[in-house]
Amino acid sequence: MYKIIFALLLSFSSILVNAQDKTGAEMTFTEPSHDFGDIRQGEKVEYVFKYKNTGKEPLIISEVLTTCGCTATKWDKNPIPAGGQGQIVASFNSEGKMGRQNKVITVLSNAPTNTSRITIIANVLPAK
Repeated sequence: MYKIIFALLLSFSSILVNAQDKTGAEMTFTEPSHDFGDIRQGEKVEYVFKYKNTGKEPLIISEVLTTCGCTATKWDKNPIPAGGQGQIVASFNSEGKMGRQNKVITVLSNAPTNTSRITIIANVLPAK
């Protein structure tokens, strides 16, 4: 009986060790959210989200999706090697917006999680 329990525990610990061994690409953001604070209506602001490929394979971003036309992005189209760094530039146009704005940007890649989200926040005040 003890041999069976020992074998099961040994097998389970082997599974845990293998699960912790990262394979593939892995996207890790330095700062996944940025708050611009108060801005004036009509103002255009921009922020650069930096990330690192903390996986073992090249990271490929296939698409970056925004929630509205007021938000635009630019990103690295070339694969990011393991240990390499990249950036996503997010810009927000506050024309026609008012109050607190929370814009989610979805990043699609070949990482095992496939989807990452970054966020820009601003409080839009009336134009002067």
